[in-house]
Amino acid sequence: MSRNGQWPAPTAIFIGHFTMPRGTAFPQHWHAAHQLAWSAKGLLRVTTEQGSWLLPPSLALWIPAGVPHTTESAGDAVMRSPYVNPESCPQLDWREPTVLEAGPLLRSLIDHLVRTDLRQEARSRAEAVLLDVLHPVPVTSVAVTAPRDPRARVIADALAADPADSRSLDSWGTRAGASARTLARLFVSETGLAFGQWRERLRMRAAMPLLAEGLPIESVARRVGYASASSFVAAFRRIVGVTPRQYFPVERKALPRGDLSRRDLP
Repeated sequence: MSRNGQWPAPTAIFIGHFTMPRGTAFPQHWHAAHQLAWSAKGLLRVTTEQGSWLLPPSLALWIPAGVPHTTESAGDAVMRSPYVNPESCPQLDWREPTVLEAGPLLRSLIDHLVRTDLRQEARSRAEAVLLDVLHPVPVTSVAVTAPRDPRARVIADALAADPADSRSLDSWGTRAGASARTLARLFVSETGLAFGQWRERLRMRAAMPLLAEGLPIESVARRVGYASASSFVAAFRRIVGVTPRQYFPVERKALPRGDLSRRDLP
């Protein structure tokens, strides 16, 4: 949209471009248009009342018009975000934030629509294709609610600093100054999750930036408290909805011509 809040007719989609150095954050706000939050480089964290999502370039988040949200960079990022006139897409009825696949075609269309020299006919065609290739993926928010009670908060803060800590609530009791039964009750009442479930979600949240850096899954698994890569992958898929490599695809580099061998083939 333009700076005065008017839609830049006759386009259906306006592309916002934002360079976001580490620590950049847009406090809670909302738009009259639908927004597709997508990072061309780096990671974005978008938070709404419905949850919090860490978005690599392979994923985007559809934020319906009027939904309050905050956006921040996790490291250096470049957000290239389509804003969609609601009147142009009545067929898209997502009422809540929805994670979408950001495949090569969608990325290319976003880059294409950044151009200011497109003829209206060409722009309209590209906008229609962009809206047609939006496909949800079954990714669940990994937001973790911190308990307020100081006894449970002691544990929450310690695990945030070291998610691999595998102590039971019985072991935490002395440090927290409460029995395991009391601590278990506090986690359920203040976070909505049993302690084990809460810790597992915390571990998934801690794992995501490590995976985004390209660390081997075995290394990430150990850092966040899993004995093996397979147990970590199973937990990630159960909680997040996809595997780590589906969430953070490994980009394959093109091989030089004439440098293919049988061992290089998939």
